[in-house]
Amino acid sequence: MRRIILAALAATVSLSAVAQPALAQSRHELRRDRQDIREERREYRQALRSGDRRDIRDERRDLQRAQREYREDRRDRQWGRNDWRSNRDRNRSVYARGNWNAPFRYQSFRPGVAIGRPYYAQRYWIADPGRYRLPPARGYQRWVRHYDDVLLIDQRRGRVIDVIRGFYR
Repeated sequence: MRRIILAALAATVSLSAVAQPALAQSRHELRRDRQDIREERREYRQALRSGDRRDIRDERRDLQRAQREYREDRRDRQWGRNDWRSNRDRNRSVYARGNWNAPFRYQSFRPGVAIGRPYYAQRYWIADPGRYRLPPARGYQRWVRHYDDVLLIDQRRGRVIDVIRGFYR
């Protein structure tokens, strides 16, 4: 029932307003799916202890179903994250920012690397990630432009969380 209500609400709102809440909803679905998997594993272990073959088979099937739903929701969330690609192809003028260079040379970053403050200074922040169909930055996280790449940075630790290469090409 809850999913039906959420789907009806999402259908009444325009696509641009739905982009960010849809990602949040997906995150909650993933959390619920992980809880379902834990619960199904508990029930499966209980069935193994009791030794009834029919219960074991039913619980194994339920566990596999929960794991499949989790994988599907993760895949759907990943596709939602890449929604900016089709948006970029349709709206080239929004992504065309000319020849933009920082006062330091280009360096290819990967997630988990610690970087210096000059690379994620306020002048490089993307003020409105929703405009580019990027997922919202949470807490101390910021989307930062680095030449044609976009980096999601944890400002407290100076760590790169996510990298989208060739974002502005």
